[in-house]
Amino acid sequence: MLTVAQRLLHKLPLSCEAFEVPFDGNLDALLPAASAAMRKVDGGQGVLILTDLYGATPSNLAARLARLGTPVRRVSALSLPMLLRVMNYAELDLDDLPAVAAAGARNGAITDDA
Repeated sequence: MLTVAQRLLHKLPLSCEAFEVPFDGNLDALLPAASAAMRKVDGGQGVLILTDLYGATPSNLAARLARLGTPVRRVSALSLPMLLRVMNYAELDLDDLPAVAAAGARNGAITDDA
């Protein structure tokens, strides 16, 4: 999804890092690398972490990262509309971005009779 967002927007307005979590990943083993990835993108204001499924390993890893001291906000149910919306509101503070992300996911889910 990050690659698609880069193609669509050409230059992402926020520093981003995709961190792949194996299906059966061990949280303790993943934490150092995830922390390094988080520090890489933190510009001093904290980090918004978008994950696939609340309660799954990536989401649980994000919760652990939040306890390391860097301000973290976590939003689950990652979708391309969510990611693009966050990028389009990159000027907002970390505390405002989760609502923007969630709105992107809600507004990006369209049902029709096609």
